[in-house]
Amino acid sequence: MGCAALFALASCHSHENEKEEDARFLVSSPLITDTTIVKQYVSQVRSIRHIEVRSQERGYLEKVLVDEGQFVHKGQLMFQIMPKIYNAEYLKAQAETEATNIELQNIQTLADKNVVAPNELAMAKAKLKRAQAEMELASVHLGFTKITAPYDGIIDHLDMKLGSLVDEGDLLTNLSDNSTMWVYFNVPEAEYLNYKAHKSEQNLDQVRLMLANQDVYNQNGKVEAIEADFNNETGNIAFRATFPNKESLLRNGQTGTILMSIPMQHAILIPQKASFEIMDKKYVYVIDKEGKVRLTPITIRAELPDLYIVDKGLRGDERILLEGIRKVQNGDKINFDYKEPRHILSSLVLPSE
Repeated sequence: MGCAALFALASCHSHENEKEEDARFLVSSPLITDTTIVKQYVSQVRSIRHIEVRSQERGYLEKVLVDEGQFVHKGQLMFQIMPKIYNAEYLKAQAETEATNIELQNIQTLADKNVVAPNELAMAKAKLKRAQAEMELASVHLGFTKITAPYDGIIDHLDMKLGSLVDEGDLLTNLSDNSTMWVYFNVPEAEYLNYKAHKSEQNLDQVRLMLANQDVYNQNGKVEAIEADFNNETGNIAFRATFPNKESLLRNGQTGTILMSIPMQHAILIPQKASFEIMDKKYVYVIDKEGKVRLTPITIRAELPDLYIVDKGLRGDERILLEGIRKVQNGDKINFDYKEPRHILSSLVLPSE
């Protein structure tokens, strides 16, 4: 009985060793191709011009000639503050100017006959200039009672209603120029450095904007500005993209997601399942000429669905282990079946060239 059991155990181990020796692993190579990755950034939409419209004089709001959400043209009258007091001050200054001018004419006649001294004539001229300045100042104050649009735009919420007593500096409304929109989004420092290092590969003239309802805005934008400083708290720097807004779909304060397409030439693609992590670093098994697996560290430049774009560690002509990576150790010699990378990647999400 003991001999039979020993024989059966030895036979079992023999079959297991033969099974391990006969095991075959799937091997392929990286795929070198031109592809495009899409980076997504949460963004804020801002009007190219968005100002507060405030009162420049004190008085009762006599006229409100616009409504919330209304489009106004440059120079259009929007509000009027009761002008009676300022109109009276202007008429008073005007009358004073006319009287001073008459006085100057009389003194000029006397000066021509050497009846008055030259200094008296100079004082009369100075008095007229002061009166004219006061009339001009009164005219400015009177003009401030009429508040007109500084540019074409859309009226926001009306903060003051008809008949309200307003003081100098009180907010009346906001005015947004939505003909063109600025969209701000924050880019992490590492991606900013990649952008600078691979600037020739970026396509910043054709960024897209995905709206809150997941629809992509029908106009492309262009990145035209990068802020000067990084945010020390977040480690990000703000980019600004400009979008046309002919249909007025975009409004100040909207949110969205910037979609930045980055073309990559001769990218080295591998299936994500071919890699594994050790101490937060990624590795693949490369098969050498003797059929042995060699642990090879790699760095990832970008991530796609099911795929990695390798930045460092692979040239693209190696053979890499795709399946059974947990069953082998560094230096093991294996039997394998090789399949072309396009055949392997056809079952994954492969971006178009």
